[in-house]
Amino acid sequence: MKSWRFHGTGQPLTLEEVPDPHAGPGEVVVDVKAAGLCHSDVGALDDPQWMKSFPRIPMTFGHENAGVISEVGPGMEDWKVGDRVGLAPVMPDGDAIGYGAWDGGYGPKIRATKANLVRLPDELSFELGVMATDAGITSYHAMVTVGGLKKGMRVGVIGLGGLGYIGARVAVLKGAEVYAADISPSSRELAAEIGLAGVAESIIEFADKDLPLIVDYAGFGTTTAQAVETLGKSGTLVQVGLGRLQATVNTQALIFKQLRIFGSLSGTQQDLAELYELMRSGALNPPINRIAPHEIPEGLDRLRKGGVVGRIVAAYDH
Repeated sequence: MKSWRFHGTGQPLTLEEVPDPHAGPGEVVVDVKAAGLCHSDVGALDDPQWMKSFPRIPMTFGHENAGVISEVGPGMEDWKVGDRVGLAPVMPDGDAIGYGAWDGGYGPKIRATKANLVRLPDELSFELGVMATDAGITSYHAMVTVGGLKKGMRVGVIGLGGLGYIGARVAVLKGAEVYAADISPSSRELAAEIGLAGVAESIIEFADKDLPLIVDYAGFGTTTAQAVETLGKSGTLVQVGLGRLQATVNTQALIFKQLRIFGSLSGTQQDLAELYELMRSGALNPPINRIAPHEIPEGLDRLRKGGVVGRIVAAYDH
């Protein structure tokens, strides 16, 4: 089979012939039906600091995946060939599909374990299933589990791309009053669709809202700093985005307002299952930009340039 392989920062992905994977004990093989493209892949291609996340190269990128089980290994009796699944990417040991030892979905087949598999409801397309696997569970986990979202809370969201759209919409559906910021005019036009109480180019424009929680899904350094300036006293910043790997913040504001800053990475199988239930209701239906697998490098370049509304998803038409 042919997969898009990563050879290191500063080098383009290359389409190469690789052996088909096979299911070992506690594993399955999934025929990839859809694979999402992520800003972290762009980061690995452009920023050498990402190389410590990839102890093995070359490897196949793609940590957002949904598909159909095509092979079942020993010890996986709860699963069968033909099951539709979404894949929570992170393993119990911290490794992940699309990183380390586990090749990802920028190729037609991948190995996965019981820790990754979540049943994809028949009502959901594979493209929607992919939206939840990383962007979705990362957004949900940051907003609800780490951020402690409560009904009636005023919440700030930075970035309305794939993650931010879902995070903001989840907060609205759970009864929060949501104020969002995005530098892209086309993303700000989604305010009514998401149900935002306000939208602006910078979160600082909502400094008068005394926000107790801001989730930064962009992470471009300046956005983190703006969140610190905007939060109300004893507020919480949850940092998710990795647009830049460093940020400089106002420590006076951090100390005088007694703020808390948490990092949030990915999510859980339970997060993914709950998101699939929200999606089944039709209330959570993020924008999808569908491309073919051979367009993956061009899709990553679109992410690099910015302005993409929703998630770019490579759809495999097996």
